[in-house]
This record gives sequence, structure tokens and C-alpha cells, in this order.
Amino acid sequence: MRFPKFQFFHFLAFCSAVFFSCDPLVTTFDDSENAIYYEANNVHQSAGFPIGPFEINTMTWNIRFGAGILPFFGDACGDRVIFTAAEVEANLEGIAAKINSADPDIVLLQEVDRQSKRSAYIDQVQWLLDNTNLNYGAYASVWKAQVIPSDGIGRMDFGNVILSKWELSDAERIKLPLREDQDALTQYFYLRRNILKAKVAVPNQTEFYAVNIHATAFATDDTKQKHVDTYTQTLKDLDDAGIGFVTGGDLNALTPGAASIDFCMADICSGESYHSDADGGPHKDGSYFNNFTNEPTLLQPLYDSYNPAISLTNYLANESNYFTHAPSTGDVATDRKLDYLFTNLTWNANSDSTHQDASNWSDHMPVTATLNFLQ
Repeated sequence: MRFPKFQFFHFLAFCSAVFFSCDPLVTTFDDSENAIYYEANNVHQSAGFPIGPFEINTMTWNIRFGAGILPFFGDACGDRVIFTAAEVEANLEGIAAKINSADPDIVLLQEVDRQSKRSAYIDQVQWLLDNTNLNYGAYASVWKAQVIPSDGIGRMDFGNVILSKWELSDAERIKLPLREDQDALTQYFYLRRNILKAKVAVPNQTEFYAVNIHATAFATDDTKQKHVDTYTQTLKDLDDAGIGFVTGGDLNALTPGAASIDFCMADICSGESYHSDADGGPHKDGSYFNNFTNEPTLLQPLYDSYNPAISLTNYLANESNYFTHAPSTGDVATDRKLDYLFTNLTWNANSDSTHQDASNWSDHMPVTATLNFLQ
């Protein structure tokens, strides 16, 4: 998401809140905290298996807080900040229909709102549990504040979610480093990203975890590298303990070997100017998300250590089949892969799908694949 710099009156509002309020405007987090648990209002009895499943269908999806592909000031060529309940619910219905059609057993979601002004104060975690075949959830906030004093955003609570047909326990919010390329005021009100980890009670299986991440998008320092390092260490701790896992999310990074690494001109909005020199630079301030020249192999350690749902060989043979992100301009349907699934177990061969038909419901496409416990 793109965020303009705070104006002076925003600073005054901030100072007033600090000095005259007993409660902080923004929620901060410890290095490790318990996540928030959810349960569907009507738990589906079909979630149980008489002898335990040998296969588990998994999905990852950044659902863009139920805004669909409507123009949002933070990540698209538009100036809208607030969406109506009818708009949000229509998009959630599309998301729920896609989830039910794919019928995953475990879902990793990013950019899920709950009680946020911009999405009509709908608790999207509960809404999705009550409108899909999933039963249990765990939630960890990425951005939680009584009020964001910029552009009318107001109350905010959005984050990462794990949904499952089976009960979740030991759900943990693992803190990721803050960006250090921002002034103190902007950093205070900015996103506080995390890794969400939870134990999934898969019948007749030993310990099994789901791990969800949404890495930074716009940092111009080494924050993304720190996020990936923390993520790989979290997975290594599970793997070293002999614990099976499925993991993934929106890593905001390209696949190693990707043909295109600069999307500034593809994402340009009317009236903007990203490149000022004939050689393609410098880039417009804040456009780092569109320029990946400094991180072509950031995710290579994940491919080296674990099993990707989509192998590098398959991806590089036909990249466009696996693109999961749609540019804000809408000029093309999809243009890059940012969303991934990995495991330290085994995927069913050719079980992966990149659901580019879901482009109406988010600027990211869901990815699914099937784990096999017998291989």
C-alpha cells in the first residue's frame, strides 16, 4: 500500500492524543504473543475423518480487506478510502464462493479486516468462517489503531488469518522488524507485520503447523530481508524439531529467475512519473514495491530448504501461468508472482493451481495445492 506523508495538522492531532488520552492510539506488540481464536457459529461435522486424512488441501490468498478491485488510495490509481457494507459484502461473497469451490482444509489469508472503518466495521474473520466450510480461525493484527489520522482512514484493525476445518491451538503472533526508513511519526502509525503460526489438529497425525506471513512491500532499506530471515528461522525451528508444516503467504518478492524485475512503468497512474532518466531511474519515492532489482534471489533459501507447491522449473517454463498479482492500473490481468506455498512434507504431483479466475475479488490471486502424508 502507498501512504502519503502526514501533514502538519496530523502531527498536531497526534500530539493532542498522546498528551490528553490515557490510551495509546496505536497497538504495539511484544516479540511473541498469543493470537486471537475464532470459531464458526455452526461448526461443520463433516470436518472429521474416521481414520484421518492422508491428503490436505491448502490455500493462500491476500484478500485485500474485501475491497475487491475497487480503486483504493493506498495501492491503486484512485482516491477512495472508505467502502460501503454492500461493496465489502459483495466481495466477501465472491471470496467465500471461491474458497468453497476449491474446498481447502487449511487457508492462509492476508489483509483481513475486522471492525475497520474502511470496510464498514465488518469482522471479516467471523464472516468468512460463517460463510465457508471452514470451522476454526486464528488472527494476528498487522495494523491496529483507534484512529489513523491520515486521509480519513480512522479506526483500523487488519492482519493475517489461518482458517481450518480442524481445531487450532498454540496460535502465536511472531513480531517482524519495523521499517527503519521512515520518520518516527510515520513509523508509529504504520503497519506492524508478523508471522502467524498455529498447531492444526489434523486427525491421526502427529504435530502439524500452519505458518502464515505477509512481508513488507515498500521498504527501501533491508526490512524485507529481515522479514524473510525471521520467516526462514521460524520454519527451521519447526523442521529441526521434526514437526511438519504448511506455510506461505504474500511474500512481496519475486520468484528467483523471474524475467521481469521492474514494474514501475506498468503500474504508473495517470499524471505520475516514475523514471526520469533514459536508463530507467531513479525511481519515484515510495515505488520500491514496483522495483525488485535489489532482491532477485531473496527467496532462494526457501526453495533450497523446502518443497514449493510450484517448482522453479515449472514456474520458469511458463511464468504467466503462475502470476498472482494484478497491477493497480488494470491494464493487464496479472503481472507477477508474489504469493507462495511451501512445506517440509510432500505435495501431490501437479496438484497446484493458481486461480487467476478470482481476479474480481482482490489484486492477488489464490494459490492452492495438496499435501500428501503418505509420501
